[in-house]
Amino acid sequence: MTPLQASTHTVFTIGHSNLELEEFFSTLSKHGVQTVCDVRSRPASSRFPQFNREGFEVSLRDAGLGYEFLGESLGGRPADPRVYQANGLVDYFLRRKARDFEAEIEHVVELAGKQEIALLCAEEDPLHCHRFLMICPELLERGVTPVHIRRGGVLESQREAEDRLLAVNDLTAFRSDCLFAAERSSALEDALRRQAQEYAFRSNPEQLEDF
Repeated sequence: MTPLQASTHTVFTIGHSNLELEEFFSTLSKHGVQTVCDVRSRPASSRFPQFNREGFEVSLRDAGLGYEFLGESLGGRPADPRVYQANGLVDYFLRRKARDFEAEIEHVVELAGKQEIALLCAEEDPLHCHRFLMICPELLERGVTPVHIRRGGVLESQREAEDRLLAVNDLTAFRSDCLFAAERSSALEDALRRQAQEYAFRSNPEQLEDF
């Protein structure tokens, strides 16, 4: 994909996984994050209740960090039944064309121009999460470069994450040393579609009538 403009900002992404709040906050502080943008459709976890929205938001405020909930428009479990395939799988590529999704992406871009923000979801590995598979491609097209905070506070660049994606989908010929940008872009789109088939949210097709 070709960015619409030169990259001028970065956006961190992070998956809370099983972290304790103290370690999570320490990691954010290490990288200068000022506001957490929650892109979970359902910001609650029975396994890790420290990240349930109500208490989590208060904890963030107490730690001097901002919080914005963006899960209604940027979440991986959209309410619009039209973006679900017949087998119940969310079509990320279709969802990216929705007006509310695009508007929220523009909001993220605007925020990123003012402060350091981090998109939050649950999965530690961005390749297993809609924040990488659905949100990051749109940020790139708007000149914003995602940077992924991994376990231990280690940073993984978007390029490195893309190369891993290509590798796990047997498309290593199109990794960073690929000479042809158009071919790499096409390979990445193919890899994103394959990855989404495995990791996108899947609803019971019969339940879509209740959306």
